[in-house]
Amino acid sequence: MSELALLPSGGGAFEIKVNGEQVYSKLETGRFPSETAVVEDIGKKL
Repeated sequence: MSELALLPSGGGAFEIKVNGEQVYSKLETGRFPSETAVVEDIGKKL
């Protein structure tokens, strides 16, 4: 991974994208992901 960017947002959004592809959306699920799930999902896309 060459870059990681955190972008501020509002309205309870917590979105994770890898190379422009959405990996996780708190707006869709209504909850925050576990740390393990985030690492696994990002790893699958790299």
